[in-house]
Amino acid sequence: MQAAKKNSPGKTIIIPQLIVGLGNPEPKYDQTRHNIGFAAIDALSRSWQASLSENRKFKGEYAETTAPGGKKVHLLKPLTYMNLSGQSIGAVLSWYKLKPESVLVIYDDMDLPVGRVRLRLSGAAGGHNGMKSTISHLGSKNFPRLRIGIGRPKNPATSENGTVSHVLGKFAPEENEVMSSVLSYVVECVELCLKKGVEKAMNDCNRKNLNVSEEGSK
Repeated sequence: MQAAKKNSPGKTIIIPQLIVGLGNPEPKYDQTRHNIGFAAIDALSRSWQASLSENRKFKGEYAETTAPGGKKVHLLKPLTYMNLSGQSIGAVLSWYKLKPESVLVIYDDMDLPVGRVRLRLSGAAGGHNGMKSTISHLGSKNFPRLRIGIGRPKNPATSENGTVSHVLGKFAPEENEVMSSVLSYVVECVELCLKKGVEKAMNDCNRKNLNVSEEGSK
């Protein structure tokens, strides 16, 4: 199976083979904003009826499954803690001899409001420690990523400690319903990536705002 294939004009279409959600292990981090990447992998595994289990070699919860359309895909939740996520991702790439561009990484982003997602072909870490580790271990910034908006603390003068509390805190009750829709949408976007390639999927996935209350206030 190829991670990338040539389009008719000679352009490469990027098709993910390994889909990774970033987060922290331990029950105390469950359902926190910083663990939305884990929640995305859980949503994919439920939708595709994949069974995740701990894989010590990969330092993570892992499954190999068949996605809609018949494509074989690897799912991964690194259990190394966020700051060392790249160790787990690198282990899977090394074992299966995959290229960095075959990895789609899903993670939280404070720069996006709740209800928005952004799919990109490449980019910098943007201050996200999990992405810093991933870029370091892959030796490349050229791999797709899907960022899920978690918003910023409501107090703009919040200290760094307040930011940490926000990221490691749980979604407010009114946000939970939005995030449920977001996770369903993430499944759709990943399936589009597998069907059309990441670049074409970007045209669809980056438009929608699932936060109805926010749209209504504009």
